[in-house]
Amino acid sequence: MREQPKNQISPDGLKVWRLQEIIISAVCLLIVIAVAVLSYYFHWPYWISGVLGAVWLLGSIVTVFIIPKVRHKVWRYEVHEHEIDIQSGIFVVTRVIVPMVRVQHVDTSQGPLLKKYNLATVKISTAATVHSIPALEMEEADRLRDSISRLARVTDDDV
Repeated sequence: MREQPKNQISPDGLKVWRLQEIIISAVCLLIVIAVAVLSYYFHWPYWISGVLGAVWLLGSIVTVFIIPKVRHKVWRYEVHEHEIDIQSGIFVVTRVIVPMVRVQHVDTSQGPLLKKYNLATVKISTAATVHSIPALEMEEADRLRDSISRLARVTDDDV
């Protein structure tokens, strides 16, 4: 069996993932509050709000503190001359080898949270799908995009 890919994503990626989960958790909290208010006005059993609140609290703890840390620990990538090796997953760890001859184009993207931390996602497009390497420092993402593009072009010329 192959060794794990050597490169990890930026530690700031952990902060971004946590912020994303906090935003999602806040929206879910608003829903829980809305159900509590509706329970009061429509005389629904109060245990419904209590259960939803407990589920929200437990879910928020798991998604904000545990899952991003595990995700950061597992996410790895490595670019070789003839292939790109990407490992990801939380409960099921997936390992993808993308041959350079299959790469059609490479993009970098940056949303508002990634931009705040000077991070970017590298997207590698093949005919079948798009593979992503998230939360890389901007300089690393640019270097990686250019490197993959150059290697894919060279490999394409060799065929």
